[in-house]
Amino acid sequence: MTILLADDDMDDTEMFCEALADVDESIMCHCAINGSEAIKMLNELKELPDIIFLDLNMPIMNGWDCLKFLKSDDRYKNIPVIMISTSSHKNDLDTATSLGAICYFVKPNNFNDLKHALRSITTNIQKGLKEVIASLHTEGFRHLFSCEESNL
Repeated sequence: MTILLADDDMDDTEMFCEALADVDESIMCHCAINGSEAIKMLNELKELPDIIFLDLNMPIMNGWDCLKFLKSDDRYKNIPVIMISTSSHKNDLDTATSLGAICYFVKPNNFNDLKHALRSITTNIQKGLKEVIASLHTEGFRHLFSCEESNL
């Protein structure tokens, strides 16, 4: 499995990668510091990622612009995208789903919460991401996820 993470916060990127390694060391995670670098990586990868995590607020190209590009490009439009941010503003949640993200994930401060969410997502990416995210949303992680059923 391959994941692409675009996030300019090095502390968040490090925590994400550590949690992912704890979940499954065989998962390959490519990290970009902005949307422009993420697109450049996608163009250079031999194999497309199974899922993309995009931070909202990044320099050069933010997560919104990157998401719009991904969903308008035939090569990338079918890759599931999860928007991530420290913000939990309702308008951000709505914008993410209206632009085609499968959900909006509020970055947890708790390492175990992040690990649990990543484990659930990565172990079910091929067989039921919709159901997994819906179950995370209802099992006490409602504060971390916002999803629009039509995008799952």
